[in-house]
Amino acid sequence: MIDLRLLREDPERVRASQRARGESSELVDAMLAADERRRALLAEFERLRAGQKALGRQVAQAAGEDRQTLLGRARELAAAAKDAESAATAAAAELEELSLAVANVVEPGVPPGGEDDYVVLREVGERPAPDGVRDHVELGELLGAVDVGRGAKVSGARFYFLVGVGTRLELALLNLAMEQAIDAGFVPVTPPTLVKPEVMGGTGFLGAHAGEVYRLEADDLYLVGTSEVALAGYHADEILDLSAGPRRYAGWSTCYRREAGSYGKDTRGIIRVHQFNKVEMFSYCRVEDAAEEHERLLAWEEELLGKVELPYRVIEVAAGDLGSSAARKYDCEAWLPSQGRYRELTSTSNCTTFQARRLGIRERVDSGTRPVATLNGTLATTRWLVAILENHQQPDGSVRVPKALQAYLGGQQVLEPVTR
Repeated sequence: MIDLRLLREDPERVRASQRARGESSELVDAMLAADERRRALLAEFERLRAGQKALGRQVAQAAGEDRQTLLGRARELAAAAKDAESAATAAAAELEELSLAVANVVEPGVPPGGEDDYVVLREVGERPAPDGVRDHVELGELLGAVDVGRGAKVSGARFYFLVGVGTRLELALLNLAMEQAIDAGFVPVTPPTLVKPEVMGGTGFLGAHAGEVYRLEADDLYLVGTSEVALAGYHADEILDLSAGPRRYAGWSTCYRREAGSYGKDTRGIIRVHQFNKVEMFSYCRVEDAAEEHERLLAWEEELLGKVELPYRVIEVAAGDLGSSAARKYDCEAWLPSQGRYRELTSTSNCTTFQARRLGIRERVDSGTRPVATLNGTLATTRWLVAILENHQQPDGSVRVPKALQAYLGGQQVLEPVTR
């Protein structure tokens, strides 16, 4: 939810943000009109209420015919006040509905455009070009690590089994990620993976992205597609003390995505699936500290990519590909030899006060309270196994284990094929 003060004081900035996203700027004008109606009706209601009170004092002192006349006027004022209050309530509801349809205001410097209009900030590491390159599915089968066929048999398309060293490699990666997060001061969290509608909606996932979310209708609960949702709801309707700096949480959970609209995309393997595991960073901080905190989250993502020895690039996502909650987003994309291209492994978003306004998360300041900023960032997911297998493959189908992961695999340095 955007800041109404910003809407009133600088509506053109909100319009420009909508245009940069490729969305309607007319919503901004509709919000301004609804806000003006609401404020005018509230002022009229307060005027009528004040008249009621003044008339009430006169009634108390009047008698006879004068009293009856005043009582008649009082009833008229009461009816008019009730009508004004109802109209103000309706205008407020209209304003809230419109405000939920307007995405977060993008930060200055975010590139305009859509999915293909990102800006490459840097490329890190040498991209391997192995002879006879195998993709992660073939490597996973050789190692007895990934079983897509039985996943489809049991659960349908875009499901899979991790088996043997596949499970161990995923646990190694996620444990490494969690250890790094704890060392950086994050509080480890195992959050719920089912959340209430107000929490899912509060994080911005029930707007344009509602089709991606699994819903349990009988219970009116949603399966999360990221720990961000539950971690954002963790402090809903609370006042936080941020005097000692940001509050940081690292959530480890299973995540679920319907992948609606992705028919025919990445149908092979475990790149685009319905269920996966993830360690997610989440931060609550002061608005003034949000941009710097965003850079920190990105740095922690790059640190882990370096630990598992992956070549990658960092891109700044264009406004039209941000998602409604994000005001700025960076992606880290790892090189996949089998595809000859970079593919997303992490995202980190600065959501400014957008989610906090919806969820009622505030901090105390000298002038009272105000919304905090929220930020999120992927630290590791199951998808990383794709890049690890492909970039560290060897000609015989074995896979070299990055040094940082070896301790979590009992010192194992190479994953050997179990079938040839």
